[in-house]
Amino acid sequence: MQHTITALVENRPGVLARVSGLFARRGFNIESLAVSITEDPSVSRMTIVVAGDDNVLEQITKQLNKLIDVIKVEDYQGMPIVQRELAMVKVNADPSIRAEIMQIADVFRAKIIDISDKTFTIEVTGSVDKIDALVKLLETYGIREMVRTGRIAMMRGARTVDNRR
Repeated sequence: MQHTITALVENRPGVLARVSGLFARRGFNIESLAVSITEDPSVSRMTIVVAGDDNVLEQITKQLNKLIDVIKVEDYQGMPIVQRELAMVKVNADPSIRAEIMQIADVFRAKIIDISDKTFTIEVTGSVDKIDALVKLLETYGIREMVRTGRIAMMRGARTVDNRR
């Protein structure tokens, strides 16, 4: 089972290394990690996706909370959340198949952000399932390169991870 965890941390050098090191030392694999500054420049937000059962999640949460730079940890299990991921996919696009690829991109509300004589680079934002489905269709044309941001998530409604605001 995948778990999505958000950690608010001090925005200081070395914090990401300490958090990822904790996962490595405990033998947990991070499936997705997205880190960025928040509306408060002294705080960064980490969205971490990890596989494991509820016991694994409990252990991870406890270990994260012990780190001095960690302000708050929130497990989104069972909560109504909004999740998104961004991907850029460079696909073979000879002139004879460009219209087909453009139609696929349009169906997925993706954007063609770069064109060369042999390739399209497509940008898509959405759920993990949406991106996986687009990638599967584009594989038939030959994917030359792909990069994904990893999942980001927020709780629906007015509630925030840091209820001080």
